Amino acid sequence: MSAVTDISPADTAGQLHRTIDWRGAFWVASGVPPLVLFSIGGIAGTAGNIAFAIWIFSMLMGFIQSFTYAEIAGLFPNKSGGASVYGATAWLRYSKFVAPLSVWCNWFAWSPVLSLGCSIAAAYILNALAPIPGFTETSPEVLQYLAANVGTSAADAVTAVTAAATPGIRTWTLYSHSLGPVGFSLNATFWIGAVLMMITFAIQHRGILGTASVQKVVGLLVIVPLLIVGIVPIITGQINWDNYSPFVPLAAAYAPEPGAWNVAGWTLILGGMFIAAWSTYGFETAVCYTREFKNPATDTFKAIFYSGLLCMLLFMIVPFTFQGVLGLNGMLATPIVDGSGVADALAGMVGGGGLVKSLLVMLMILALLLAIMTAMAGSSRTLYQGSVDGWLPRYLSHVNEHGAPTRAMWTDLIANLFVLAIASTDATSFFFILAVSNCGYIIFNFLNLNSGWIHRMDNGHIKRPWRAPTWLITVGALFAYVNAVFMGAGAKVWNPMALWAGLFTAALIIPVFCYRHYVQDRGKFPEHMLEDLGMQQSDLRVKKAGILPYLTLVAGLAVVLLSNWFFVL
Repeated sequence: MSAVTDISPADTAGQLHRTIDWRGAFWVASGVPPLVLFSIGGIAGTAGNIAFAIWIFSMLMGFIQSFTYAEIAGLFPNKSGGASVYGATAWLRYSKFVAPLSVWCNWFAWSPVLSLGCSIAAAYILNALAPIPGFTETSPEVLQYLAANVGTSAADAVTAVTAAATPGIRTWTLYSHSLGPVGFSLNATFWIGAVLMMITFAIQHRGILGTASVQKVVGLLVIVPLLIVGIVPIITGQINWDNYSPFVPLAAAYAPEPGAWNVAGWTLILGGMFIAAWSTYGFETAVCYTREFKNPATDTFKAIFYSGLLCMLLFMIVPFTFQGVLGLNGMLATPIVDGSGVADALAGMVGGGGLVKSLLVMLMILALLLAIMTAMAGSSRTLYQGSVDGWLPRYLSHVNEHGAPTRAMWTDLIANLFVLAIASTDATSFFFILAVSNCGYIIFNFLNLNSGWIHRMDNGHIKRPWRAPTWLITVGALFAYVNAVFMGAGAKVWNPMALWAGLFTAALIIPVFCYRHYVQDRGKFPEHMLEDLGMQQSDLRVKKAGILPYLTLVAGLAVVLLSNWFFVL
């Protein structure tokens, strides 16, 4: 069976529908650039003046890595779920457990975009409807408080007056509790975020064609303002070039004092590279819809390539301008670091009155909803294909009459309501979730960048619709270890427990897979799992790569552990 030309016939009940071309996937993936809003403040807070360079180098790495994913995606015209599914098949010959690990890690990396995005969007809405008042030492209310409370310091007076004037909804919660290293709160942010999540679910329920149509409209409304925010300050001369120097790391996270290029400084930089990867690599989701392309042989490469070019532009220009206008002290302000004030800051860069600012803030909220829709579309299809291929529970294989994997979407939704309650608590909880999620993303990238050369060795005879230059496959494999350094050294920057929590979450696939494979399927994979490669189950015994995949896994784990030991704050 040809992996290129033998496309499944007409759409039937219970299958995804072939209704879009590469342009549809491009618009679905247009929700990736707004991911810059998730961590632009956090990276600035840890890297200082190096922040803009981190975004640039991370984006360049992501673009180079994408060529490996473009090649392996072309091998599977009848699968959805993205690079994790295509790469997992390469590892299947060498371990039943490594293959589902790739799919699982990709899912728990992408899925939290729903909850994290909804928490930021909810914060924007609260800032617009119930803002926290800003007082200074010379405000009349503060002076009155000082007169009535002789002996109180000005700083304490500002704090007291601000607390008294803060709308009650900002501090209200139905229930809150501590949960290990993080908090758990059913506050206003949670409930607003839950409503936004349900709206996203309703749009996704119409299938990929309806989703792509909505995202095209929203994408244009979002991408254009992001470009305006990135370009206008440069044209109008608002960039202060002194804000890019001295070109050294911070001495300590969230403090303005410059540091040095020592072990602690490099640890902060690697922490920035670690968390930036979660955003800049994300356009690989464009190949998540291969099973829904009208012509996967040509649409697959175009989708990821043009999505990568869009991300290249926005991920480089927006952080550069952001830093050039705000400067180090501006980037270290609490509303920037926790993300709640990023929209206000970006809107302020283009000037204009209150109406213009309010309009741009609303467009930033739309940007977050765009990212949320992209995440739900991609992560639900990862669950769906993982189920179809025999790695995840069978119930996830269901699709509705529109070709939408609704049970996978419901699973995404329920899991993210729990994560939303954590992310809504405070910035510490938000970045803990983000760091744990990104541990999964780095593991997925490590496995899939190496799957490129494994597919070349084991399935080199199969014609590829698009074949990457060998040097790009090689560079991608080397970048897998660079990413392992980011994870080992950088996760601790965001939370001391993030790396270990990430590894524990990754290990949860073992009982899930064992239940599906050994209980539901009696130890056999579905026959159709390998049809795109023209293989039978017996062909899995042929391992042309020998022990190299096993050495790769051992080396990757060693790099993570050594990096974690060597790089300290």
